[in-house]
Amino acid sequence: MNDRVPMTVNGESKLREELRHLKSVERPRVIEAIAEAREHGDLKENAEYHAAREQQSFIEGRIQEIESKLAGAQVIDITSINNTGKVIFGVTVTLINADTDEEVRYQICGEDEADVKAGRLSVTSPIARALIGKSEGEVVEVKVPSGTVEYEIDQVEHL
Repeated sequence: MNDRVPMTVNGESKLREELRHLKSVERPRVIEAIAEAREHGDLKENAEYHAAREQQSFIEGRIQEIESKLAGAQVIDITSINNTGKVIFGVTVTLINADTDEEVRYQICGEDEADVKAGRLSVTSPIARALIGKSEGEVVEVKVPSGTVEYEIDQVEHL
């Protein structure tokens, strides 16, 4: 079984930056806060100490989570793949709603990178699953909670 998780170059870069920030800024800050709280005496009734330890636990958990995601990531650089007009992971696709003629634009990315408001759809979302493998000019039916929506694939870009 393949446990590799697809991720865009931009997604990997953001995770690496968050990891660097946690290790070089947040971890030392919280270690200093724990040391300072210890100096205040009795640890049983020291709220500052307990808050700092809780924060340390959260930071260490997030560091482990990011390192695990990066270790299992299959980074896909869409700009190095020839554009055939087919929808694949990493492309930016422009869709036209067949009923309303409304145009929407999404990049198909990994689950951790998804942000619909920013135009990034998870590869596991219903819309992305319906689009994968289709080509420019095709009409795709997408089942959504409110029914079925038809989109025409107007443009596929490798940005």
